[in-house]
Amino acid sequence: MIKINQQKIEETLTRGVEEIFERESLEKKLKSGKQLRVKFGIDPTGPKIHIGRAFQFWKLRDFQEMGHKIILIIGDFTALIGDASDKQAMRKVLTEKEIKENLKNYLVQIGKILDMKKVEVRYNSQWFQKMKIKDFVSLQMIFTAQQTIQRRNFKERWDEGKPIGLHELDYPLFQGYDSVAIKSDIEIGGSDQLFNLQAGREIQKYFEQKPQDIMTSKMLNGLDGRKMSTSWGNVITILDESQDMYGKVMSMKDELIDEYFELATRLSEEEIEKIKKSSDNPRDIKARLAKEIVKMYHGEKKAQVAEEEFNKIFRNKELPTDISVFKTNKKEYFILDLLCDSGLVFSKKEARRLVEAGAVEIVKLQILKPFSPDEIKEKITDWKKNVDLKNGMVIRVGNRRFVKINLIK
Repeated sequence: MIKINQQKIEETLTRGVEEIFERESLEKKLKSGKQLRVKFGIDPTGPKIHIGRAFQFWKLRDFQEMGHKIILIIGDFTALIGDASDKQAMRKVLTEKEIKENLKNYLVQIGKILDMKKVEVRYNSQWFQKMKIKDFVSLQMIFTAQQTIQRRNFKERWDEGKPIGLHELDYPLFQGYDSVAIKSDIEIGGSDQLFNLQAGREIQKYFEQKPQDIMTSKMLNGLDGRKMSTSWGNVITILDESQDMYGKVMSMKDELIDEYFELATRLSEEEIEKIKKSSDNPRDIKARLAKEIVKMYHGEKKAQVAEEEFNKIFRNKELPTDISVFKTNKKEYFILDLLCDSGLVFSKKEARRLVEAGAVEIVKLQILKPFSPDEIKEKITDWKKNVDLKNGMVIRVGNRRFVKINLIK
């Protein structure tokens, strides 16, 4: 039996929660003192977890702190199919090699939030690679084609004549069967996952298990107000460096501040209400938000340094104290190659986009003294340009990425 904390239960069931199925059932379970098996599944479709998804891990931590058992399902099998919950077109199919590569740092990232020693980690390839065709067909018989096609994003694609893969229709069956495999009492997911989570309930009934309760969370918007998406570059990830994380928060739209305090920090609801009612400058409120988020993933000390470095660059117009160094023996460098080779960007496609957007600059004069942007910076706007390199020159991309050139013989 576990200790009951009524205040903790109420906060867990309300903060950042979109819907609960079924609320009365779940509340009764939480008050029973019985340890629940709390399911959460994640497909390794990319190498980094963003803080929108991280909110669900913090919700899992709430359950963990109450004494419940977290069952983390890594979808190494379902990632081969791809969840179509929020997709307006068929997603790229990942290879097993890509999935293994993405998995490398997953548990490390999740371990920044959960106590992994108390987490039961399962890989759904364990049961799906053993599943027989006749058993899979039995799963398909639980649902109708109409039920699946009426799902919002499938219906939109159907009406627009966009292709829908048969494998996409099967994804909810696989996610739902995961609940049977681990005997889930409750499953947590984003609001876009509701159809899949409900499929789990129906499949559990078919296998004569008591259906899991469902908790869906609100979705955190990206820094620009659109859906948080790596492809749009509007994300903050758990693995972002502290200073980059701080700067990203400071760059976001002011109207997102309230939802980020609710979904991306651990401040109490009472404290958040005080912040909402304060007459402070939005810039100062955002600085408080940035520091809180960095502190969650990097600690108090690094959060303080990140704040000081940000102010140094944007208030005092200085370059950062600690700038990465790129060593080269070339005195002339094609700009796209320079940006990629120095580690400022990951691809030439991204490099060209940033150059054309006017986000790439060269700092010509004093490196560690306050500078006037108009006096010592040269903006690069031609992606075909060759840059003449000088020792100590600093290349700046956007507001937060810098590298200093070190010419070697």
